[in-house]
Amino acid sequence: MRMTRTTDVHRYNSIAQLFHWTMAVLLIGLFCLGLYMQSLPFSPQKLKLYSWHKWAGVVAFILVVLRLGWRMVSAAPKPVPMPAWQQKAAHLGHLLLYVLMFAIPLTGWLMSSAKGVPTVLFGLWPLPDLIGRNNDLGNLLQSVHWYLNLSLALLVAIHVLAAIKHQWIDRDGTLSRMLPARADTETRPNPKLLQSTRS
Repeated sequence: MRMTRTTDVHRYNSIAQLFHWTMAVLLIGLFCLGLYMQSLPFSPQKLKLYSWHKWAGVVAFILVVLRLGWRMVSAAPKPVPMPAWQQKAAHLGHLLLYVLMFAIPLTGWLMSSAKGVPTVLFGLWPLPDLIGRNNDLGNLLQSVHWYLNLSLALLVAIHVLAAIKHQWIDRDGTLSRMLPARADTETRPNPKLLQSTRS
């Protein structure tokens, strides 16, 4: 997996930005919808929301596959100057984000299969069951799905806080790299940060 290939271009390209923000909105929407659904009593409305949730989960799974494919063929910008431990933490955080973005929809699909509830994408295209019906396994997968979502929410919160810290405290332009801007805008790293990377 060629996840470390970089380029001297300052910002992520427009396709990478589109993947990033589309996934961000979709994942936040899925998490909020999941929380809301659980609070509802059993009803046709709840079943409809569950269907929408599964459709969006399948779309998220497809998008993360496409995003990973694009990441492998399109080099990322060269990392901004930062201490080595922060670079390692950022790399690990991104790796965990990809793992969770794969695992969460997959466990949701497995859970639906185990509970005997077929997934019909947009109500038109039935998806195959990944495993046979098993209520006990379905309940276990439901718990796994829930805790993976909590892990993703925590990791996203850390990701957002780190981006804010880099953008407005370190002033290294980290967040700007994932935002559309004029081509002549350049990063101006904090000189103190540059010195800290050498220590």
